[in-house]
Order: sequence, then C-alpha cells, then structure tokens
Amino acid sequence: MKKSRREFVQSGSVLATSAAVAAAFPSGVHSQDESSEELQIALVGCGGRGTGAAAQALAAGDKHKLTAMADIDAEALQRSREILDKGSRADSDDDTSKVDVPAERQFIGLDAYRKVMELDDVDVVILTTPPGFRPFQFEAAIQSGKHVFMEKPVAVDAPGVRKVLEFGKLADDKGLKVGVGLNRRHSTMHQTAIGKIHEGIIGDLPHIQIFNCRSDVNKRQQRQPGWSELEFQIRNWYYFTWLAGDFNVEQSVHEFDVVRWIKKEANPVSCQGQGGRIVRKGPMNGQIYDHFSADFQFADGSMVSTQHRHIPGCWSWFGEKIHGTKGYAELASKQRGMIRLHGEENPVWREIDRSNSYQLEHDALFDAIRNNTPHNEAERGAYSTLFAMMDRMAAYTGKEITWEQALQSEEQLAFDFQSFEEDAPFGPNPDMTYDEALPGRRI
Repeated sequence: MKKSRREFVQSGSVLATSAAVAAAFPSGVHSQDESSEELQIALVGCGGRGTGAAAQALAAGDKHKLTAMADIDAEALQRSREILDKGSRADSDDDTSKVDVPAERQFIGLDAYRKVMELDDVDVVILTTPPGFRPFQFEAAIQSGKHVFMEKPVAVDAPGVRKVLEFGKLADDKGLKVGVGLNRRHSTMHQTAIGKIHEGIIGDLPHIQIFNCRSDVNKRQQRQPGWSELEFQIRNWYYFTWLAGDFNVEQSVHEFDVVRWIKKEANPVSCQGQGGRIVRKGPMNGQIYDHFSADFQFADGSMVSTQHRHIPGCWSWFGEKIHGTKGYAELASKQRGMIRLHGEENPVWREIDRSNSYQLEHDALFDAIRNNTPHNEAERGAYSTLFAMMDRMAAYTGKEITWEQALQSEEQLAFDFQSFEEDAPFGPNPDMTYDEALPGRRI
C-alpha cells in the first residue's frame, strides 16, 4: 500500500539527495531518486535571511516545494515570494517553479505562524522571525509534527532556552529533524581546522578570544502613523533585548558556538563582564548596547575572553583566536583559517573556505529527513545561545553569573504576542528614548 506523505516523511524511506550543492538554486541535476515524494516547505519570516534560507532549502533537493508563507508584512511576503519564484525558474530547464504559494496560503500577522502549523500537508517549516518568538514557534512546529530549520539564536532568555531544550527532546521522540542556523558547523574550513585542533596540533588550549568588532548594523524603520508601540518595536526588533537578545547574542552566537565546538561541547562555569552604549543613543536605537567585554572560566582552568563592538570608525575584526601550548590558530570572519606552531615563521596550515556553509546546513537537514538519520541541533543551539546570553547577563547586571544561574534564571523577556493591539512589554520615555540596562541595579 502506498504510504501517505506524513508516513513517508517520518520513515525517511527514500534515497538521499545528492552531495552538497555550492549555492542556492545551483545549475545541474541532483542525483536524488526520482521516485521519492515531494517535500512541502513553509517559510515563517520573509525577510532577507528567511528568503535566503528558503532558497537554500529548495536547492537541497529536486522534489522540494515552497507551499506556504507567513510574515507580519504583506509586501515583504510578496517580495520574498517573487524572489524565490524567479530564482527557482532560473534554475529550471523548462521554466517550472518550486514556489506554489496561492493567496489562501499566504498568512499575515503575529499569529500567522499558527495558521502555517495547522496545514497538515506541510512537512518542513523554516523559522526566521525575530529570535524572541523562536521558542514559541519551535514548540508549535514540533507539536504539529513538522521538521524544523530555525535561525540562530534560538532564544533571548533562559525560559526560552529551556523550552527549546524541552521540545528538542520531543522532536527526537517524534522522529522529527531539527536544523539550527549555526552554519559554521557545516563549513569545510572550520571542520578541518577544528579537527586539527582536536588532534592536538597546538596542544592544550588555555585561552580563546572571541571578537565581533564591526561598524553599526542598520535595521531601523521610522515610526509610521497607525503603528502601535508593539508594532514599532517588532519592526525594529534588532534594537530591543526582548526580541533580539542584544547584538552579542543575535550575532556573536556564531562565535560562542565555535568555542563550544573547539572545547568539545564543554560549557563555562562562570562569567563576569561589562558593556554599555556610546553611540547607540536616541529613539531609533532602542535599548541595546554597542559594546561588551567578558571573561569566562571553565572547569579545566582555561579561559575564554570576548570583545563585541558595533561602533563605526574603529578597529574591525570578527572571529576567534585560539591560543595553545604548542601554537596558535585563527578563524577569521572572511572564512580564512590559519594555524602556526610556536617557533615557526610560516603557518603549518592555511585555508580559505570556498564552501557554502549556508547551503550545506540545509543539505544535511534534508538528507536526514530523506534517510531518517539522526539530525537534531536544538540542544547545541540552545546551549550556545545560553553561552552568549551569559555575556549579556553579566554586563547588564554587573554581577558574576554562573552557568547554573543563567540556565535556571526566571527572567522572562519574550512573549508570544498574537496581535499588534496588545500592549508592548514597556514603552518609551517622554523623549521617545528607551531605558537601557544599568549595571548594579538589575538582578
């Protein structure tokens, strides 16, 4: 008897897709078994990263189709749909598209994701809305029996981290696959470099440095007539901690995840740090800081130090510097890796990453779906997110924060709002600026 779509997706009873493709919508033919059934994909969050993730999901197999979309903005959804349709047709020999999202499967509003989860024929959901909503949407996806790709970070507070851990375990129980957008894990350069480090090429690792020092990030939208306070904050989500987690969580989580990988998934014991705002002032900059610095202690006596700065005109570097007893390794933001041994003038290893790790992470997820092989990055994503959150917690409070304190914290920042008519978590001051965290006054 022919299996239903849902039975097919749960059993993974067909051959794998081809080897990793180099870019979204690549030319060429996949070697996937033509008898395999189609996987229907839904996109929740139709901004630039969501559109890119959907393109990569469609490129990860011949029989993938985008059949539902959700966003708070109808124009953004239509732009995304048009981009994806055009890209899909450009990759097709006969101008057919992998995008089939009729009006009745285009959902708008804060509650739009729930309507996607009610679609029984959707097999995989891509979650790329602001991070504050991620735990609630992940819960809904797993409860509705869908495979998930969700962007980083996976939460902005400890209750959200615990929710992702809980429903990550449920995903395993239900045979569902989970990918998290910490794409460096799929970078061939990072895999080679960290493999060499794990083999002991630079010895023990007493100190690792994280850097996220760059110019400003402009994601601002001017307040418009008719917007509620909640809508203004959500449309400017990057600048509010309850939605983004602050910039060291939203962006530097990549670096924290690489450190956990290097340290074989060890978590820190404690953290103390500081931060503040020098240039991010005024109504359009919300609450978030523009610089952080922290020191983390590990059980083996080693230390991780961090520097995060988003201020124009300053020294700029993004990546990790790994200090070993036998040598030194550097993994740079430009996807360049280098290892040099003590006493050696030239590196013993150097590589430029020419792989597309954004595509490779989707290839890995869909290969696991097709073959029913283990693939669940929820726990790793949750712990790497908490690692980054400790940096913010220490800076915001001025206190030393232990891993257990961070994990068990009851401070709830994010809420699962369903309508823009609901009250925002807080409002602006009379001058339309927002209160920032003051160390020593916030527990």
